Amino acid sequence: MVNVSFSEFSGDINYVDAAGDTIVYNMGDIAWTLASTALVWLMIPGVGFFYSGLLRRKNALSMIWTSMIAIAVVSFQWFFWGFSLAFSETGSAYIGDLKYFALKGVLAEPSIGSTRIPSIVFCVYQCMFAAITLALAIGAIAERGRLGPLLIFVFVWSTIVYDPIACWTWNSNGWSFKMGGLDFAGGTPVHISSGTAALAISIFLGKRRGYGTPRLAYKPQNTSYVVLGTAFLWFGWFGFNGGSALSANFRAAQACIVTNLAASVGGLTWMLWDYRLEKKWSAVGFCSGAIAGLVAITPGSGYVGSPAAVAFGFLAGSICNFATQLKFILGYDDALDIFATHAVGGVVGNILTALFAQASVAHFDGFTLIPGGWIDHHYIQLGYQLADSVAGLSYSFVMTTIILWIMHFIPGLSLRSSEETEILGVDDVEMGEFAYDYVGIEQEIGHRLDYNTGAVGGSREPDHAHATPTVAGSIHSNEKERSTVATLPSS
Repeated sequence: MVNVSFSEFSGDINYVDAAGDTIVYNMGDIAWTLASTALVWLMIPGVGFFYSGLLRRKNALSMIWTSMIAIAVVSFQWFFWGFSLAFSETGSAYIGDLKYFALKGVLAEPSIGSTRIPSIVFCVYQCMFAAITLALAIGAIAERGRLGPLLIFVFVWSTIVYDPIACWTWNSNGWSFKMGGLDFAGGTPVHISSGTAALAISIFLGKRRGYGTPRLAYKPQNTSYVVLGTAFLWFGWFGFNGGSALSANFRAAQACIVTNLAASVGGLTWMLWDYRLEKKWSAVGFCSGAIAGLVAITPGSGYVGSPAAVAFGFLAGSICNFATQLKFILGYDDALDIFATHAVGGVVGNILTALFAQASVAHFDGFTLIPGGWIDHHYIQLGYQLADSVAGLSYSFVMTTIILWIMHFIPGLSLRSSEETEILGVDDVEMGEFAYDYVGIEQEIGHRLDYNTGAVGGSREPDHAHATPTVAGSIHSNEKERSTVATLPSS
């Protein structure tokens, strides 16, 4: 039985540990951290909707599915040994041990993140960070990945890639933490690691069918999904960054302010860069820029002032926009620009944190002491941030590639789908379910198919039966253009 009581006047929780010492937990801090947990959870299906809206209709449901699967598999992995490998106090500078295997001993003891909240609260909050990292990374399988082997990949990648990076970044024993690296909410563990993993997956899986032809020059199948996903992400990011203070204090409020400001400036910047080319006010461009701004401000959200957030948003919106051209220059097929947005955005955020971090902002919580960044004349901080960024980039890319190669040579675990799956769509072949009532594939195989009845289209709107007049003036439907759910001829 847990030995707890409540303060008569403040309402704080008093916990007496095995040694007889009394530890005071603040109920307001616990409430804010748990609320932030729910906010970050909401971001994960937001990733799914954002990705789904950007793809073609025949692959729309699979992206939403992957985001939900990320929550489920990572939650089990986090319970099993993920939390222990990332946050056990007795681990090494690179990875923890199995002290908290199956969450043994994780309840009322003080958390490694803050002594004002119990370990169980910190545990469930950090679980959401692990889950969204995988949801971001596995979007790289878009339109050409198998879903079954993905379950194994998520568990293994969480263990071998995410947990060590989280350990060296946030664990008090971690080498980056001890070195003095500043990463308030996950620039390296979440964004750089997921973006670089997405690059490795994109390269390993190869290009989609029709790459480099007009066949893949499609518009997002549902811009409303893109906006909805962005809204979920933006809303949840207040818990992602603000909640990382692990306390309801001025520092959390400041993190929320700079988060919102960087997202706003990033969205406007990206949209304006796109406007110069097409003279259109793009909703997708605005959403992409907002997310780039959110990514960049993540590592610095608890360290920088409000004016700096404008620089974070502008530079992230600009650099990530131009980074989307890297896939054409280097010849890889990153369908959702995950590397350009998250890996590049994370590096931008880490570097800007080195420039704009202020000791005074970090001390808004009343106890955090840092030497600051260049604005406080602490110039070595840039070296720390670059070292952390390069380590995250290289480790994630190499280990992701190794995992993919090993899985490729295990029967049944290859992540690459067949050409037939690309033609029909992952939703049909792998799931047997669809995001919509109709899914057209005629544009994918280069000629029209025979139809029977109904209405189905392959573009933004369905094809419909065309009425043609007869000699007598009556009207009937052209049999060859009568719409239905398309089926491929048997091979």
